[in-house]
Amino acid sequence: MMTPMIAKIAWLLMAGGWYGLRIPHERRSKKTPVAFNALDRREKTRLIVSLTGLGLIPLVYIATGFPRALGRPFVPELAWLGIGVAAAALVMFHLTHEALGRNWSVSLQMRENHKLISHGVYARIRHPMYTAFWLWGLAQALLLPNWLAGFSGLIGFGTLYFLRVGPEEEMMIARFGQEYRDYMARTGRILPKLG
Repeated sequence: MMTPMIAKIAWLLMAGGWYGLRIPHERRSKKTPVAFNALDRREKTRLIVSLTGLGLIPLVYIATGFPRALGRPFVPELAWLGIGVAAAALVMFHLTHEALGRNWSVSLQMRENHKLISHGVYARIRHPMYTAFWLWGLAQALLLPNWLAGFSGLIGFGTLYFLRVGPEEEMMIARFGQEYRDYMARTGRILPKLG
């Protein structure tokens, strides 16, 4: 039987699973020196906004119920769907990290000997990590019956995505040139390209 508490636990498990998946890849990628770093004030602000929506606001809600005034009716079927979407997000996180290897970075960085990854999940999607975070935001909206806590992930991550994806692709074009342009032509940004 699905309850609001089980849905909150599912969100915590999703967040814990994400962290557990990320730790070994973060350690591994830190061993490869950074050749180019665009971690400026704007990028730090985007990361903070995303973290607030995907992490801080839902944690406060789960721990305290705040803001109760923005609660909405709990629908068990939506929470079950949220668990499925959360599982899909974690699978996408895993596939993305496995394909990236040492090229992974939390911000706009290029590692020494950075290679264009176009295998695995990257064969059809240019930014599967962003796909995973969109799924996280959707799972959060389905799991947490609160207008602020539920939808803060989509708003917080959406802010990062729409302000970052253009500069990130410009950085990739500057590094890989026509190879990246060709890659863009055959892949979708966050979903596989149709046709």
